[in-house]
Amino acid sequence: MAAPMSKDTGTDKIPVLTPNDVQNFSFIVDNVIGEKKKHRNFFMPFGTAPQMPKSKEEVFITAFFESCSFRASASCVAGFALGGAFGLFTAGIDPMSTMTTETPTTRMVLKEMKSRFFSYGKNFALVGCMFAGTECCLESYRGKTELINGTISGGIVGGVLGLRAGLKAGMLGAAGFAVFSTAIDYYMRHH
Repeated sequence: MAAPMSKDTGTDKIPVLTPNDVQNFSFIVDNVIGEKKKHRNFFMPFGTAPQMPKSKEEVFITAFFESCSFRASASCVAGFALGGAFGLFTAGIDPMSTMTTETPTTRMVLKEMKSRFFSYGKNFALVGCMFAGTECCLESYRGKTELINGTISGGIVGGVLGLRAGLKAGMLGAAGFAVFSTAIDYYMRHH
């Protein structure tokens, strides 16, 4: 084994590691420090620090937060909050859309705001849950995280939602939602 080179900084000599030194360190970690079974496939590329294996709790928590059910539930909650805020906003702009022709009272306006909050919240929660769940299942099935996953998921969700109004609406909904989700996903990945 060659002696490590060093760099003279004026006061002290700092050793300079070569790729061969990193491979020797990997050999020591594999065969001397750690158990051979646990670290048999351990490879440390040049310039990276070794990582400790995750504990059972860390593996469980990581798997829980990356599961499709958690992602769909989180999207459902976020969709409800976003939809509720959007409903309150639209009720503030046009409070008379579903009210009668009589003069609105504070109670009537608050009732309208509550109605729109839950209506929009429920719809956004449903769309968020369907989209996130479909995309996660598709990613799990395909084993890839790509732009096309969002496009296919948008087409599926838009088609299912549009089918309530007929076949033509389902096809238009699938195409529209696929284009919309692709544009959003592309923007999020590249900006």
